[in-house]
Amino acid sequence: MSDSRLPLKLSTDTGKNLSAYLLALRWNMSRIVLVTGASAGIGFELVHLLAEKGHKVYLGARDLTSGEKALDKLTSDGHKNVKLIQLDVNKPSTLYAAREVIEATEGKLDALVNNAGIGSLHLDQNALTVDVATIRETMETNLYGLIATCQTFIPLLRKSISGVPVILNVSTALGSNWTQAQTDSLLRVVAYSTSKAAANSYTIALAHELKDEGFKVNAVTPGFTSTKLNGFHKGGKSARDGALVLLPWVLLDKEGGTGLFIGENQKEVPW
Repeated sequence: MSDSRLPLKLSTDTGKNLSAYLLALRWNMSRIVLVTGASAGIGFELVHLLAEKGHKVYLGARDLTSGEKALDKLTSDGHKNVKLIQLDVNKPSTLYAAREVIEATEGKLDALVNNAGIGSLHLDQNALTVDVATIRETMETNLYGLIATCQTFIPLLRKSISGVPVILNVSTALGSNWTQAQTDSLLRVVAYSTSKAAANSYTIALAHELKDEGFKVNAVTPGFTSTKLNGFHKGGKSARDGALVLLPWVLLDKEGGTGLFIGENQKEVPW
């Protein structure tokens, strides 16, 4: 007996159609997503967009006070599917604690968005004069913190029932060595660019190592966006528009690409 509510009509090959139906249900299920650095800017807006689509989102915030303010705003907008979780990518103990909370509550994670990052753009970042301490500081968050976060949460991502665990690393065109090598490149900030280029290199390696497990691991740049990271520099897109560039790469299906560097126009960017 058929059910008109089913997207697939059962036939004599009931087992095959039932499997396809269950797979369709799986893709329509709410996903569990963790976004780091999500108390403001692009991270916050991405949480907002995901919540609007009915997904359960963990809003990762280094500072609890900022995180609570962000959560209050989302809650007042009617989003009850967002949970605040304290997480500092430079402090492994907070990563482990966050993983334990999500594992105990959800039993799995479907997508990890590595959005936490610093620019230190107010400091000298010329190649001849940059303080090595500035480079170390940006590397600590933008590279080492990203690696630590991935390694901490991959065991939970392996438990994803979506069949397509996702790792999205938020990048920048300034992390493209090809772009930086162009003679007409208008901005060269050594500490920030170097840390992001290194994170891109890690993204490539991670994508290859996890490909056979069905993971989708990509780097995406939202394009020039006016946020706290760049002192709300004029001329950039809004944080929400930046988050809209990232959104489809959080919700990839099994046909989605992996090991890619994607620009704001949704096309590949040279590494």
